[in-house]
Amino acid sequence: MTDNTQSFQFFNRGPSPAVRLVFFSVLSLLLLFIDARFRYLESTRSALSVLVSPIQRLATLPGELWQHAGDFFTTQRRLVEENQALHQQHERDAAQLSQLQALQQETRQLRNLLKLPQHGELAAQAAEIVYAERDVFKRKVIIDKGANANVLIGQVVRDDAGIVGQVTRVYPWLAEVTMITEKDHAVPVMVLRNGLRTIVFGAGDTSQLSLRYMPVSSDIQHDDLLVTSGIDGVYPPGIPVAKVVKIERDPAYPFARITCLPVAGVDNHRHLMILSGLPQPPERPAGERAEQHLKMKQKK
Repeated sequence: MTDNTQSFQFFNRGPSPAVRLVFFSVLSLLLLFIDARFRYLESTRSALSVLVSPIQRLATLPGELWQHAGDFFTTQRRLVEENQALHQQHERDAAQLSQLQALQQETRQLRNLLKLPQHGELAAQAAEIVYAERDVFKRKVIIDKGANANVLIGQVVRDDAGIVGQVTRVYPWLAEVTMITEKDHAVPVMVLRNGLRTIVFGAGDTSQLSLRYMPVSSDIQHDDLLVTSGIDGVYPPGIPVAKVVKIERDPAYPFARITCLPVAGVDNHRHLMILSGLPQPPERPAGERAEQHLKMKQKK
């Protein structure tokens, strides 16, 4: 028992902790001096760094993954917010662009209206469409000029391209305009190419007019331009009305079927021009008036 205790104490004997601290401190300083002076441990340090590097990477991997995950979600949220902001800005820009394009179109049309030549002694005043007729089978619009602007029933309404219609009803501050495309609305016209006079009728469709009762042998061709003839005392002469787009000639029928398209934007623009003042046709000859007066008496 005693021998075992002495043996254990023998193997536990050694330098004291203070001596060990001093020894290892001196050894550390000596190694630092030798490494700084002669760089003997450079290769050893490089080899140790290679061995320790995977352990360092593995130790720092959880932190890096956590940081990358946080950056990913932060970037994702920022991108979603930027995308929403850009989408809203795009919608605002698209709305402003549409308004700008509409204003540019109206400006072009107003400029074209101002450049229109005056027809004889007729003056003109601008008007704007307030709303259209609620009945889809009627081709009528309401404009913002009425009796207060000296608008009269029968006055001609046009745009920068041609005839749009005719004032058919007048209110104190508004007026009703019947389009030339109104069913059975008639406009005396002539073919600009050869001066052939005829009458174009509305078909009840905004995109169609028709020439009725034209013989199959009539000198009318595709793309012929029809302008007002001026012989009715209402429409001034020489204003474009329609263009011939389709001709059907069947020898079995006495009349040709001719379809035309209106030249004016009867369904496109908001701004129109009212030709203020009706042309006054010359008085009928005295003999013709007497014959009419005699016929009226005979009828009575």
